[in-house]
Amino acid sequence: MRPRSAWARPQAAETIAAANGVARDAYGDIVGALHLTSTYAFKGLGREGPYAYSRAANPSRDLLSETLALLEGGAGAVITGSGMAAIDLLLGRLGPDDLVVAPHDGYWGTQRLLGARAAKRQFSVAFVDEADEHALGAALERRPALLLIETPSNPLMRVYDIAALAARAKTAGTKVVVDNTFLSPALQQPIALGADFVVHSTTKYLNGHSDVVGGAVVAAAPDEAEALAEWGATTGAIGAPFDAYLTLRGLRTLFVRMERQQRSAAALADLLAGHPAVSAVHYPGLRADPGHLVAGRQQRGFGAMLSFELHGGFAAARAFVETLRVFTLAESLGGVESLVAHPETMTHAGMDPAARASAGIHGGLLRLSVGLEAEAELVSDVEAGLSAAHAVRRSTSGAVR
Repeated sequence: MRPRSAWARPQAAETIAAANGVARDAYGDIVGALHLTSTYAFKGLGREGPYAYSRAANPSRDLLSETLALLEGGAGAVITGSGMAAIDLLLGRLGPDDLVVAPHDGYWGTQRLLGARAAKRQFSVAFVDEADEHALGAALERRPALLLIETPSNPLMRVYDIAALAARAKTAGTKVVVDNTFLSPALQQPIALGADFVVHSTTKYLNGHSDVVGGAVVAAAPDEAEALAEWGATTGAIGAPFDAYLTLRGLRTLFVRMERQQRSAAALADLLAGHPAVSAVHYPGLRADPGHLVAGRQQRGFGAMLSFELHGGFAAARAFVETLRVFTLAESLGGVESLVAHPETMTHAGMDPAARASAGIHGGLLRLSVGLEAEAELVSDVEAGLSAAHAVRRSTSGAVR
């Protein structure tokens, strides 16, 4: 049997996720070893080995970063302690004269971080409807340092054309950052579409088991990857070896999880789209969805996240949630278990009410993260919730359907 180092590097993404690093070390470990050490012995005075101190580099973390870089088609990756730390790693290299353009309808945690950094005058930020040609054009005329794209967006699943936005940004000398958390590299590779950086909350689909908080930044260019790694070591914004080990363990099953989860999500989207209790469904897999064509072009699937709006507002949403028995009311997403979230009071509760309304987030909006439970039970659970929500609407409006 040839040593693993002599093999040609696998090209299929599924193979990379399942087997990158397998049997690579001197002992032939199938499961990569967990290196918990904080420091490493030097070979002699002035003779440093491949590792010296785990803040700068650690074998467990390096294997995860290598695997993610391969999956995203990047030159390198930095593993951080959370998804927000991943975004902050990029922001930390900016200066007071720099501008960041970010989506007006994205994840509230990202907006909060950008606003807090801007308030300290570390850079400027402009929240823009990136689907508005005029607003985006005006922002790019200011020659921003970074354009942050979140697609599909959280929680309304709006799809943005990465290739088109990246092309426009490049003419302004702007680096493009894409948050790929909702789809993962199993379904979308932003670097191939022109992105300079990809960020992840590895807490979500990459780990997939709701037991790790972590993040990652993948860089398209080797010099950027090296600079980010150095900056991560300088600031200490790196992930723990054990968290990296668990995340890689979850990553091994990414493709099969995503395949099953998005199949159930599509079934639920079809159910919701035809129900009288529902006023709107946000899922790019539906042909009627505004982002369907772009998603079909730049994605390899439509994912397992969706949101929908109920007639009857907050009261209907409460009735829906209180009826569920399979879905659990909780924040976060991407795990093997199905979760339901109410953005107005949970993930986006800290958002300014006017900004929340402008983004389309209101009391009747619910977000689903579809897990690996039996599809029939997920459908039955949502049907029960919809019946309860519809009953609320009938009792308050007097409408009979």
